[in-house]
Amino acid sequence: MKAFIAAAALALGLPAFAQQQQEAKPLSPGREALAIPYEKYTLPNGLEVLLARDPKLPVVAVNIWYHVGSYDEQPGRTGFAHLFEHMMFQGSKHVPDDVHIALLEQLGATDLNGTTNFDRTNYFETVPSNQLATALWLESDRMGFLLDALDEKKLRTQQEVVKNERRQSVETRPYGLAQEKLWQALFPAPHPYFGKVIGSMADLDAATVDDVKAFFRTWYTPANATLAIVGDFDPQEARALVEKYFATLQGSPKPARPQVAPLVRAQEQVIRHDEKVGTLPLVVMSWLTPPYLSTGDAVADVLANVLGTGKSSRLYKHLVVDKGLAQSVSASQQSLGAQSVFSVEAVARPGVSSDALARELDAVLDTVRREGPSAAELDQARTRFETQMLAGLQSVGGFGGKADTLQTYNHYHGDPGFLMGDLERYDAVTPEAVRDFAREYLKPGARVVLHAVPAQPKEKP
Repeated sequence: MKAFIAAAALALGLPAFAQQQQEAKPLSPGREALAIPYEKYTLPNGLEVLLARDPKLPVVAVNIWYHVGSYDEQPGRTGFAHLFEHMMFQGSKHVPDDVHIALLEQLGATDLNGTTNFDRTNYFETVPSNQLATALWLESDRMGFLLDALDEKKLRTQQEVVKNERRQSVETRPYGLAQEKLWQALFPAPHPYFGKVIGSMADLDAATVDDVKAFFRTWYTPANATLAIVGDFDPQEARALVEKYFATLQGSPKPARPQVAPLVRAQEQVIRHDEKVGTLPLVVMSWLTPPYLSTGDAVADVLANVLGTGKSSRLYKHLVVDKGLAQSVSASQQSLGAQSVFSVEAVARPGVSSDALARELDAVLDTVRREGPSAAELDQARTRFETQMLAGLQSVGGFGGKADTLQTYNHYHGDPGFLMGDLERYDAVTPEAVRDFAREYLKPGARVVLHAVPAQPKEKP
């Protein structure tokens, strides 16, 4: 059974758009529910548009990605991408201050949010089908007319909000500053991934209105954005609304993103951090790994699942159950556009040293390097990934919903319909591939190891 991507030009009396007509790969039996038929076209000003009709419920997801994240920031200007996420909700030329969210909520919007990561910034909401026009108008007004309403007072207000977020998420969070040190060791300045997405206090304080306006003019152009509309809508009506609200916005060239060669670590680096907030020792081991959707990325996902997901995982059984050394364990592949990071970590039980934890983490990793995982562990990991994906695709909007999925593949792979190819990445993983990945990438001499150890209380005389 084939799932077709509708991309035939519609006779709407609208200007000619650049079209893409494609046919999605057939999904394997039992995976038909994952298919997302869509069409993709581009407005003359460069705005990409993705339309995917899903009439099961009378709602529509509006999801817009700006292809800018902290990766695109200049040295000394960290945190701008995230700061701008906040500024985009503060009002624009035709929308009063702090009304954007309230207006959508009054219309019955759900899954209303905006997020920033290293590679992109997005804004999304799910609205009743009859409110699609309002949602598109709101998005177009802040895309085209935000600077008309941006002033010093709004900037200073949001600077303080973001600085408070940094205090909560980094500076007063257990192990927050320690993990920032680890990340900066993995990606030393001036690498674009250096530091946290939220930025540094100094850079946030230094931001001026002119700086912020220049950032907006560079990165928030229609040519650097993709709009996805998914849900219960009439395609002809949706095209007309996109034309009405977005086609008249002034275009500018798509900005060039930084090009950075992959980093290679030639020796182990150990960081010993005097932890002030966390009360138990933490050990984290991190390695640089292949970018998202590239060869090896799915293998790393599977390995992380085998090592750290659930009570049957290798790390949990060894460090928590068998040895009784750890209070919690985890493993992850943080997939990023330029270069990813694979990490294992453990929080010690009271009285256990970080060095003892590190030795047992290495014991588990050595076993994987020698033998790889079992076929049963791989099957379990693949089932988890597919189940999670299916759960997300039950919704048209929100995190992991259909609109988000189309945007993700479009941003990182240039193909919104890459879902089948993504699933095939995991299907192709073998125990030998996982073993070889661990041998090639998770070498002791190519990692950064963090020991975050609280100061021992002084004995009373």
